[in-house]
Amino acid sequence: MDSDPMVALTGQVARDFVGNDAFQETDTTGVTTPVTKDNTFASDPDTVGSDVSEAFALAREGRPGPTLVDLPKDVSNADTDCEPDEPKVPDTYEVQERADPEIVEQAARRIENSSKPALLLGGGVIKGEASEACREFAIEHEIPVITTMPGIGSFPEDHELSMEMAGMHGTGYANMAVTHCDTLIGIGTRFDDRLTGGIETFAPDAELIHVDIDPAEISKNIHADYPLIGDAETVVTQLAEEIETSPQATKWRAQCQQWKSDYSMAYDAPEDRPIQPEFVVEALDEATSDRAIVTTGVGQHQMWACQYWTYTEPRTWVSSHGLGAMGYGLPSAIGARIAADDDQEVVCIDGDGSFLMTLQGLSVAVRENLDITVVVLNNEYIGMVRQWQDAFFEGRHSASEYNWMPEFDKLAEAFGARGFRIDEYDEVADTIEEALSYDGPSVIDAHIDPQANVYPMVPSGGDNGQFALAEDQL
Repeated sequence: MDSDPMVALTGQVARDFVGNDAFQETDTTGVTTPVTKDNTFASDPDTVGSDVSEAFALAREGRPGPTLVDLPKDVSNADTDCEPDEPKVPDTYEVQERADPEIVEQAARRIENSSKPALLLGGGVIKGEASEACREFAIEHEIPVITTMPGIGSFPEDHELSMEMAGMHGTGYANMAVTHCDTLIGIGTRFDDRLTGGIETFAPDAELIHVDIDPAEISKNIHADYPLIGDAETVVTQLAEEIETSPQATKWRAQCQQWKSDYSMAYDAPEDRPIQPEFVVEALDEATSDRAIVTTGVGQHQMWACQYWTYTEPRTWVSSHGLGAMGYGLPSAIGARIAADDDQEVVCIDGDGSFLMTLQGLSVAVRENLDITVVVLNNEYIGMVRQWQDAFFEGRHSASEYNWMPEFDKLAEAFGARGFRIDEYDEVADTIEEALSYDGPSVIDAHIDPQANVYPMVPSGGDNGQFALAEDQL
């Protein structure tokens, strides 16, 4: 669902035992067919190498995704004189790079004549290395830019044209821009329900230009008036070459700026309350460079990390989007640290519930001496579940109260990492600086206000233009 290229090599019983319910036999290709881009049962020692090569090629080509090769034990153990083929996709697999020129021309005329245009950049912009092309396009034609959550970082959030993230917990001004635009240029986005809310109320006055490399996504959820199938960077370049005059949208841009003022992401931090999570996120952002990589688990902390960190570069935001998998933060921080440049900081903003699921990954981080900083926003709740239970289920808490949480700073030390704890505002800056300066894995157990909630919020299936800023507005 996140279009991540991954190759899974899975062990299988010997070919003679397949179908007999042998010890640990699973119909792996059958089970994984719905969730892989392609999977293969490797039936021949002479072709198994080429099966794996093809899996690598398919994982990367076109819309990226996971592929799988199921390896029977006797095939893996067998000898062969055959060399594997170079990674290449099958001849039957075709990817359309350029959009239909006639539809590109029609879309360009629509943009030129628009008075309220908006760009919506999704994760496909980053996957397709189209961030720079989209930035140039937006700035050249002065079009306000909205992102999806996977698209965070594709456009600098400190630019005046940035409206930041739209959707369930998007900014009020981004959701207002989506709701009131007359032309929406969606690039590399699936238009999933976390973004759209109720489909019938999503961008109700807009004609949609939809750019995507996967034809299956076009008009799947939202009807595309101008379907542009192709590589994101290529199609944006096609549009840029076709447009002759920029849209006349001065009043629209002024309106977008007014919404940014009206629905500011400011927050209260009263001294008689525990630390507000937004304060910790902003302090981390201030202490790190623009190129710092942020990973998260899933829940309230994930949304605060979206909302209160200013992202200016692609591939600096790493999170679980399509499935919202708790526990994602630490493992992805480990992967990011290995892949990142040496001078890039890697920060994992996690929740206590998410961190508890995969904290054993600290043993890997310590073993490999990986310089990552984990900040646990600890509210002793599965916070997003508690927030929904309060808002929609009359405060009936079930399996969301975690007042038995361990002391994560001490657990970190037990693994061989550095552990820190924050309880007061005046400890935040110094503790963050010390943890970031430690050359190795460190964990900050930041005890935050257990009643802090994530707003703005659009209830599931709701109208993005009717976002709530407090629980009594839901």
